[in-house]
Order: sequence, then C-alpha cells, then structure tokens
Amino acid sequence: MISTPARVAFLKRIHLFRGLKDEDLTTIAEELKEETFEASAPIFSQGSQADRFFIIYQGNVRITQTRHNEQMELASLVGGDYFGEEALYVSRKRSATITASETTFIFSLTREEFNKLIKRFPRMKAAFEVSIASRRLARQIQFKWLRKDEVIYFLARKHPILLFDALALPLALTFFAFLFLAWAIHVHSWVAIAISSIITLYLIGWAIWRAIDWGNDYYIVTNQRVVWLEKVVMLYDSRMEAPLSTILSVGVETDFTGRMMDYGNVVVRTFVGKIPFHHVSHPNQAADMVEELWGRSKHVASAHEKEAMRNEIRRKLGLTEEAKTTGSESEQDVVVRSMYKPGILKILASKLFRDSMLLKVRFESAGTITYRKHIFVLVEHAGLPALFCLLLAIGMFWRFFIWVQAGTLHVDYIFFFLLLLFFYGLYQLGYQYVDWRNDIYQVTDDQIIDIEKKPFGTEERKAAPLENILATESKRWGIIGHIFNYGTVYITVGGSRLEFEDVYNPAAVQQDIDDRRLARRARQEEARAKAERERMADWLASYHENIQEIDNELRQPKNETKNE
Repeated sequence: MISTPARVAFLKRIHLFRGLKDEDLTTIAEELKEETFEASAPIFSQGSQADRFFIIYQGNVRITQTRHNEQMELASLVGGDYFGEEALYVSRKRSATITASETTFIFSLTREEFNKLIKRFPRMKAAFEVSIASRRLARQIQFKWLRKDEVIYFLARKHPILLFDALALPLALTFFAFLFLAWAIHVHSWVAIAISSIITLYLIGWAIWRAIDWGNDYYIVTNQRVVWLEKVVMLYDSRMEAPLSTILSVGVETDFTGRMMDYGNVVVRTFVGKIPFHHVSHPNQAADMVEELWGRSKHVASAHEKEAMRNEIRRKLGLTEEAKTTGSESEQDVVVRSMYKPGILKILASKLFRDSMLLKVRFESAGTITYRKHIFVLVEHAGLPALFCLLLAIGMFWRFFIWVQAGTLHVDYIFFFLLLLFFYGLYQLGYQYVDWRNDIYQVTDDQIIDIEKKPFGTEERKAAPLENILATESKRWGIIGHIFNYGTVYITVGGSRLEFEDVYNPAAVQQDIDDRRLARRARQEEARAKAERERMADWLASYHENIQEIDNELRQPKNETKNE
C-alpha cells in the first residue's frame, strides 16, 4: 500500500496536476485505486468499453493496435505516464490494446471520478486536451526520423486562429473575384471572363497554399528531445532540435488576444539559444508538459546513477559477484542507426553509374560516414565548361566535315585554335569535378570533419568532437533544393558553427550526426560515471574495512580489562 504523502509527491511530478494545492492533491491521491499487473497481462483491449483512467506509478506498458488484421506497436509508456483518458473524454470505445511489459503498479480512477476531476479543476481539462490533441496528431503523422525507442508526448501546430488570419485576405479577395466573374458572365464579356477566371483560380490556389503552409509547422517534444519543424511548401524547410538535457528554462509569452483565445508562445531556452513554439493552444499546459519531461529526464539519469553506485559498492564489498561483460552498458545498448534512404533520383543515378565511387555523395567505410556535395552542385559548376567543350567539339567536327567535302585534309589555324580551347575546357571541367570531389564532410565515432581542398591549392580542415555538439539544424531552400532534396546542416559547437553545405538529404545527415553524437556521449558518460563510482566505492569499502578495524581495537582494551 503506497502512502498518501508518497502519492502526493508522485502526482506533483505530473503536468496534469501542476498548480493544484496540497489539500486538493491529497484528496485526489486518496481517491486513486492501486492495481498490479504482471508481465504480459492485458490492462484493456481494443474495442472494449472505457470505464477507467490509468496512471503508471512504476513499470512499463506496451500500446498496440490492430489495423487490417495486422498488429502494430504504437508506443511504450513508463512511470509517470497516463493512458485511457481519450476514450473517457470523448465517450467512445478503446482504440488500442494496453499490455504490461513487466510487473507494473498502476493508479486508476473510475469514469465518474474522472469526470468529477476535470469538472472541478478546469486547468486539468485543458491539460488533457493538449495531451489528447498531441496523441491524435501523432497517430496521423509518421515522422521517419524518430528513433525506435522515442515516444512523442507533445505535438502541435499553430492555433487555428492563425489559419483564419492566413485565409482572411485571400478569401475576401476571392469573394470579390467571384462577383467580378459573375458580372463578366452577365455582360457576356469574354475578355473579362478570362481575366476574372484567372484571378479567381490564382486566389483559390493562394488560399490553399496558405492553408497547407499553416499545417506544415510542427512543434514536438519526445522523451529525448525538443524539435521544431518549419516548412514553406517547395521553398524552404528546416528542423531545429535540442536534447532534453540541454534545456535551461521553459517560458510562456502571450498577448491580450492570446489570453482571450488561450494561445501563445512556449519558449524553450537551451545552451545554444531558444526553440520557440509559436501560437500553440493552451500554452501554459504545454509548458508544464515540457517541464515535466525535462525533469523526468534528469530524474531518470539520477536514478540510474544511484542504482549503478549501489551495485558498485556491493561488488566492492564482495556482496555480489562481479559481472562479466564484454563492454560497457552504453556500448551494448547504444546502436548507431542510419536514417539514410535513397530517393528515386539517387537510385537511378546509382544504376546509371553502377555505384561508382566517382559520383557517390554518401558512403561509409570503417565506421566513418563521408558526404560530398550534391551532384546538382557539380552540374551547376561544371555545366558551363561541359557546354563549352560540347560546342567546341561540334565546331571541330564541322571543320573536319568541310575538309572531307573539299577532298582535302589538313589542320588549319581555326581547327588548331578550337582544339586548344577544347583542351582548356576539358581542364576546367576536370578542375570543377576534382574541386567538387575534394570537398567532403565526415562523421566518425568521435568527431565531425569538414575538409575543403582546392585542386593544386590550399586545404582547409575543420574538426570538432562529437561531445561538444550542442545542437543541429537542417535546412533546404527553394524549389530546386526540394526537387533534388539537398540543403545544409548546421552544427553548433560551443560558440562557433560548422556547416555541411549542399549535402543530399540534409535531414538524414542531421540524423546520422545526432545518432553518433548520442552514442559517443552515452559511452563517455558511462565511462565517467563508472570511474567515479569505482572511486567512491573504493573509498566506502576502505571506510568499511577501517571502521571494523577501529571497532575491534576499541573493543580489545575492554576485553583485556575484564580478563584481568
């Protein structure tokens, strides 16, 4: 039986209960019913009636859903997470199956108690709305860059009022364009009909474009990082992110209209700046959720450290057998995954050039990933010399054809001049290719490298350790960048920034860097923590041995006195 003070302390860590008084939390804590589920035990099934709300106190559950006779795993929830609220909130059947992955301790509330709770505390109702909206949106959108063990807790677009604001002008102009079109049809003016039709179609397209643009910005918080996705259709897209461990503070900014409509900016400040969530609904509740996940990440790290310290002390004192491992825990658990997936153009290019190293823009060797600039960049710089060589070749062929027609074959000064220009064009073509091929970016197990080398010229090499990376950001610009899928990855290192310019699939390059960085940091943190644990364990073991010796020495004179 978990005590009421322990329950209250647990509830305080969950964003749903932020801002409630201790007496209110005590009342809620006393109403919670404790339940225990063994591993593989179902908590509820898809399609069943919704009758309770659940909060995980300790353990782990798995969420699965059956679609088209195929079972899909949606997420895994841990202590501090809650589930079952959506079906209660909208009065429908369960949309998924929840199964305990291990022995799990859960608090539950009945439907009646749940409804009383959200009626009594309106702030909780807003918090549930944020959570439900996030989960619905996460089910609709599949982000390919998410890691296998990553769970989305917060996902939002801008408030709908921003959509209305974006559509107000184009829809108003479309209304007048329709009036103009109706007048043109009435007076049978074909010129006016054509002009008004073009204007109307343009305004409708503009309205559709602005609606799509409104829906393309996403603000995401997972159990590992904070992400801001920004996209302008066919013109620009960007992904800015930072790990939860780099967060410094979370704030909320609102104006008068925002307070009236309950929307505002959630500003997440990190070591390298801020990641703003612009005009999201229920900003205070959203900020509470971010703060909870931030605090949870610190709590989990601290708990792991304490457990490892406890095990190390027991090992030093000979209370447990020394574990036999082939490497550190982090080295075994951390797997570097590549998110690189070639597109249609890349697949066709690979078949055309038979995966020749001459034109590869990404390849991996001995654990080092190497990137070159996109082939379009080579075409852009070498296109003019190639066209120049082609025209000169046509000119030389034309001169040769004239000689054949005249029945003479001799090299005149025009042919010789064209030949010299042709060789010069070949030189320029080769120079541009070598220059393109020499500019490479690399990601190794411990650092990132930017090498820029000019043919017959200087070579500049920039490098930075993976553990010094604070944040990454990828961007694509313009229609060409979107069609050929290339852009720039910005890596913030301390007070400077490295740039992987014009790389193919910048989002995948960013993911490669982040995966290597996280793996490197995990190995270093584990090594540092292990060394510190061993040092402390040695000190405590020595203290334990010395205190026993001192105790024996103190007891010895007393024993001798008694014998005398």
